[in-house]
Amino acid sequence: MAIKSILVALLGIAVAGGSAYGAREYLRQTAATASVDPTNGLVTAIVAGRDIKFGQAIEPQMLQVVSWPREALPVGAFTDLDMLLPQAGGQPRRAKNAMSAGELILASKVSNFGEKVTIVQTLGENSRAMSIRVDAVTGVGGFVTPGDTVDIVLTQGGGENLRAITILQNVRVIGVDQLANEEENAPVVARTVTVEVSPEDSQKLALAQSAGTLSLTLRTLDSVVDKPLDSIRLSDILQEKSPVEEVEQKSRIKIRRANEVEEVEISN
Repeated sequence: MAIKSILVALLGIAVAGGSAYGAREYLRQTAATASVDPTNGLVTAIVAGRDIKFGQAIEPQMLQVVSWPREALPVGAFTDLDMLLPQAGGQPRRAKNAMSAGELILASKVSNFGEKVTIVQTLGENSRAMSIRVDAVTGVGGFVTPGDTVDIVLTQGGGENLRAITILQNVRVIGVDQLANEEENAPVVARTVTVEVSPEDSQKLALAQSAGTLSLTLRTLDSVVDKPLDSIRLSDILQEKSPVEEVEQKSRIKIRRANEVEEVEISN
């Protein structure tokens, strides 16, 4: 029974290796054909042949070779398979960003050969990844997903001195629990949310998390310019009467001129 299992495993490896080799040779033939395309101004370029997820190893069967206008080819685009795929037995590159079918493979979106891909690759220059505790309420019911932007609100104190203050605005979410794929949009009720902040903001966030409860507010997609927000206390919203919108009362009279009747509003 053990020998049979070993044989099946070896057969699977052989089939997978053969498929990868066949896909690589097919890509080479396609590249050779595309490179002698008589159309002026075209070069070969490598694109994703199907959707590629964050962290996934780049394999030959995932790729396509196409002709691309030379002037429209962005910096970092791969035009040579040997620069993208490893040598036989070598460690592959991995996707540092999710890529869609037909998208150009760029050097900025893939790792080096054998390089580990983690959430660190998604951080901007001099940024930090920091996790905060959330639940179904403070985490916007699970509708916050990687790639969203949020504001972070601190609730702190007690009694009528209970107050809330927005401590950070326009913060990018890079992970929800252990999920970092920005293509994932299914709601998940998480216990932690990881955000990208500056070193200074990471200190504010650490203090705030110890001082009270942190809540997330999901931002819209428009480019609103942020402005400082004042804190608000419980005593500010405890009023004798519930707030209502003031509506100006107006009277209307009818004015008859010959055979025409006109209604006119009169402010009280």
